Amino acid sequence: MSNKLKNENSPYLLQHSENPVNWYPWSEEAFRVANNNDMPIFLSIGYSTCHWCHVMEHECFEDDGGSKNSK
Repeated sequence: MSNKLKNENSPYLLQHSENPVNWYPWSEEAFRVANNNDMPIFLSIGYSTCHWCHVMEHECFEDDGGSKNSK
């Protein structure tokens, strides 16, 4: 499954482009979708070589169960 990160330039964002979470890059579109659907913004910040960022990705974002509430 790909999400809205597949065309980004950032190595960190690209490594999340196949997560089952429907990630959006920081954009007006992300805020518009959240507002229109009355959803909070879930912000994930990291760095492509950060060990704990990779751990969090594996434990939270790679599993369909962890992303079942994202749209």
